Amino acid sequence: MAGRIVIADDHPLMRAAVRASVEKLWPGREIVEVADAASARREAEAGDVELLSLDLHMADSAGLQTLLDLRRDFPAMPVVVVSASDEPRIRRGVKELGAAAFIPKTAPLPQMREALAAVRQGDVWFPQDEGAAEEDTAASDDIARLARLTPAQRRILSHVAQGLLNKQIAHEMQISEATVKAHMTAIFRRLGVVNRTQAVLIAKQLDAAAPPVAES
Repeated sequence: MAGRIVIADDHPLMRAAVRASVEKLWPGREIVEVADAASARREAEAGDVELLSLDLHMADSAGLQTLLDLRRDFPAMPVVVVSASDEPRIRRGVKELGAAAFIPKTAPLPQMREALAAVRQGDVWFPQDEGAAEEDTAASDDIARLARLTPAQRRILSHVAQGLLNKQIAHEMQISEATVKAHMTAIFRRLGVVNRTQAVLIAKQLDAAAPPVAES
């Protein structure tokens, strides 16, 4: 039985453009359009999603963190990122986190269809990088390390980034403070850092494609 195609984007015109390409490549498939990350997750949880087209800039998106969470929880679901953030570091971050394709919103329709056709055939598709800056490569490495953290470690790191102390994290997660400390040691080792400040700086790489606060 054919699965559904979910298009998650808060711009109706962009959803229409993606939909037009999807209808040509997946004729007869049920297509679901949503305008926020929470709705995209609900569709994924409902199951039978053959492809998710994901915008990183929706109002409730957390940048690359949203992609990481979806890839972690639904590893068999192909995710195509369609984004206005077209910096090389974002593209490489998307690739490191296991997306099937990255399509810039500035891409002409033939290029979008080319990318989706590759994914339809089980391949991956990413724009050619024009040359990687050293700091962009470092950011990509950071994202790869973050992707290797366990769900509990990522949750603890998120709390650390919010400024919570170990005791407060233990209360939030209903675990012992000793367990939090053990996780922190493992986090430092996996990220290759020696303190909380360095760990938080790496964690912020996942916010690189998050929408600006003032954006509606």
